[in-house]
Amino acid sequence: MEAVNNPEDVSAGTRNVPFSRVLYIEQDDFREDPPKQFFRLAPGREVRLRYAYIIKCVGVTKDPQTGEITELQCTYDPTTKSGASQEQRKVKATIHWVSAAHAVKAEVRLYNPLLVTDLAKVPPDHDWTTYLNPNSLERITGCLVEPSLRQTVPGSRYQFERLGYFCTDPDSASGTLIFNRTVSLKDAWAKIEKTQPPK
Repeated sequence: MEAVNNPEDVSAGTRNVPFSRVLYIEQDDFREDPPKQFFRLAPGREVRLRYAYIIKCVGVTKDPQTGEITELQCTYDPTTKSGASQEQRKVKATIHWVSAAHAVKAEVRLYNPLLVTDLAKVPPDHDWTTYLNPNSLERITGCLVEPSLRQTVPGSRYQFERLGYFCTDPDSASGTLIFNRTVSLKDAWAKIEKTQPPK
């Protein structure tokens, strides 16, 4: 699949993203029992795969012991390839994905505020280190990214769509891909979800 490198800058060119029978999507992009205003993937619902096709969820497989969802069965409409001149169908959501057969493992580091409060609010007679945020750095391992990122070099910058802006860590030189988040993006659904009454 042909994907644009920067939707806001045509001169940035395109890249090829491999498509296969088995894909991974974000866990947050699926709800078995979707609440109101959730337009991403759900049983019987259609969404578009970014730069690819419209798919429909037709089945859900769960772990028999934990009840955790392990697999979604979906169909795709080959006439709905993104960018095709005859493609006219519209769906309410587009989600990103990566081919299971081609995905590359990476570590992602999320940097959060160093302190749990504004330093200006710390009394002068208090040790500021007691206000350190224990979650100021979150390391997420086992992430899956596009194979084109194998060619990245330390300092390279990317937007991971809907997740934020990241740069390649110098530690990536050791052979393991590591990306540091530099700017987060607001998740519109997460904001809506906070306003939903508990079930």
